Amino acid sequence: MSFVIGFLAAVTFALLSPALQLMARTRGWSVGAVTLLAIAAIVTHGLGVMLGILLVPQFQYWDAASIFGFCVMGYVFAFGAVYKSVSLEILLSIVNRPERKAPLSEIIERQVPDLFQGRIRNLVDGGLVEPVDSRFAATAAGRKMAGRVGQLRRAFGIGDTSLYDFSE
Repeated sequence: MSFVIGFLAAVTFALLSPALQLMARTRGWSVGAVTLLAIAAIVTHGLGVMLGILLVPQFQYWDAASIFGFCVMGYVFAFGAVYKSVSLEILLSIVNRPERKAPLSEIIERQVPDLFQGRIRNLVDGGLVEPVDSRFAATAAGRKMAGRVGQLRRAFGIGDTSLYDFSE
């Protein structure tokens, strides 16, 4: 029965998370999407544990937590795969055209700059970079974040992905 409680808490998370995302957009909250996922996870996990303690005589926390954690991580992984994905934005723009195709030059000249400008806006709004003349400079918070990302990449054995080469 503890597994069922964990699953019910995960289903509640899967219902609460998009509701929080929608509320944040419609009400103009400045809370980030990932923060909202964390809030939903904490709230639903807490509710699940309380429900388990109240309803299951021999509630097994780790049984419930394992199912909840597995399901929530699957949700977060799927969310992260589609959240602000440049590749998926390009794909969606092609699919949404009447002819369902676009020349590469148009994608490069029109869509990619808009996507990257949006990314830069996110960095500026997040206080990680600031405009200096016609360039952008990392703030102290940005340098700290970059250091953390570097540490995580090394810890995961990722190294430099060489995804973009902006050498000058």
